[in-house]
Amino acid sequence: MKKEIIIKNTHRGLMYENGVLVKILEAGRYEIKPEKSWFGLVRRPKTEIVLVDMRERDLTIKGQEILTSDKVAIRVSIIVQFRVIDPQAAIHEVENYSDRLYSDVQLAARRSLASMTLEEILTNRNRLSEDILNDVKEAASGYGVSILRADVKDLIFPGNLQEIMNRVLAAERMSEAQLVEARTKAEVQKINAQMQTEINRTESEQRLETEKKNAELKNEIERSEAKTNAEIERLKKEAEIKSLEEMSKSAETLSKNPAILRLRELEALQELAKNANARIYIGFDKHFNDDSK
Repeated sequence: MKKEIIIKNTHRGLMYENGVLVKILEAGRYEIKPEKSWFGLVRRPKTEIVLVDMRERDLTIKGQEILTSDKVAIRVSIIVQFRVIDPQAAIHEVENYSDRLYSDVQLAARRSLASMTLEEILTNRNRLSEDILNDVKEAASGYGVSILRADVKDLIFPGNLQEIMNRVLAAERMSEAQLVEARTKAEVQKINAQMQTEINRTESEQRLETEKKNAELKNEIERSEAKTNAEIERLKKEAEIKSLEEMSKSAETLSKNPAILRLRELEALQELAKNANARIYIGFDKHFNDDSK
């Protein structure tokens, strides 16, 4: 009786006939013929299919106690993300690729931490992850596994050291907060200084513009006043010339008409007579004075 097997997209199948790998099966549906025919006349090879999971998986190495280069014992947990890329190598090259990967990562972590001081581990945890990845990646590819990432999940220190480190970390955070505050204050002061400079510049420009406009207005007023004064002087001169011309005409008229002059004199005397305090001096002819003597 035929046997059916279905391989999902997440897996690959290694097909063996009499223990010999003959094909790597992709996702799909396959029929496996029985070893013997109905009547036992035909004997076929024994077929076996081994499924290999091709999905990305996590492997956690927990609580590994390791000595640093300065002899401090720490416990480290590491998480590794990997996937099988060569199902044949994963099954054939090592007995169990997951166990082999676990051992390789564990040894790589020990080698890396043994070369680092406690201070280096605290200040550069990424170095440990990079060392593990670089150390294991090539070896893992030899048995069909690709390391996607390797990260330090936890670092556990001895109790008293843990308390000290907590204090150090708290002090560092406080120092960083104070530094950020100082930088913020300096930045605010810088911005305020820039704003004040800009305000002063704007005020100076406005003041210069106002002074310029005032000067232009003053010059305009002075030009207007000068023009007005010149016009007044011109009108005065014209009035004086006209007055002199009229006086000249009057004098000419009076010289030609003595009666009119006499009439003007009598009008003047009449006006003076209206004033009781006015005194009139009448000059007599010299000959008249001499005859009276």
